[in-house]
Amino acid sequence: MKKIAFITGATSGFGRAAAEKFASEGWSLVLSGRRLERLLDIKECLDVPTHIIQLDVRDAAAVKEAVESLPNEFSEITALINNAGLALAPEGAADVDLSDWHTMIDTNCTGLVNVTHALLPKLIEVGAGTTIINVGSIAGQWPYPGSHVYGASKAFVKQFSYNLRCDLQGTGVRVTDLAPGIAETEFTLVRTKGDQTASDNLYKGTTPLSAQDIAEHMFYIADLPEHININRVEVMPTRQAWSPFAIDRD
Repeated sequence: MKKIAFITGATSGFGRAAAEKFASEGWSLVLSGRRLERLLDIKECLDVPTHIIQLDVRDAAAVKEAVESLPNEFSEITALINNAGLALAPEGAADVDLSDWHTMIDTNCTGLVNVTHALLPKLIEVGAGTTIINVGSIAGQWPYPGSHVYGASKAFVKQFSYNLRCDLQGTGVRVTDLAPGIAETEFTLVRTKGDQTASDNLYKGTTPLSAQDIAEHMFYIADLPEHININRVEVMPTRQAWSPFAIDRD
């Protein structure tokens, strides 16, 4: 069977690494993202059939149109990788601009729902062996200061993945919540709105995950025998662990 991966947020980080990994294994690709020039660059670098879509996943009508207008040779999707997402506003909740909260909800929750809903009929039609990988975060399980809506949005990803799997039982479509820990990508640059120093300081002196590490997990999950479903993978670097509870003292 021809294998085709539909990857959102493919212009950088986990999404681009996933495109490169799946292409290296001979999969055809549908890549979406907001930055057309990056999509064109990625397509130029890949040696597999690739269809690119300039797309904001928050726009439900645009998502529906993009899926309905997929060329025939890219219509039988084997794996959906819901990677598009972001964190904003590392400040405490009382200091956050409300628009940043809305952007995280609209992208991490609504965007994921838009793409999943549009592609479900195609995934169900292909059936056994198809996979939905929703990129969550350890923040969806473990709270920390400044995570507020970001962590809550990733908790939504986790629970949506579990519930979706219940509804898809009997279709052959598998669902996984893939929850990375600290990983060195553009994540912190986006979160701090371009503060390179903050990004550098986060990764300084430790060994974070890489985008390629997460892409390897994505491919492993998608390439498993069709009778195996991994419900959730939480992956952290060896040098990351939990901190003690915070205690307010006089």
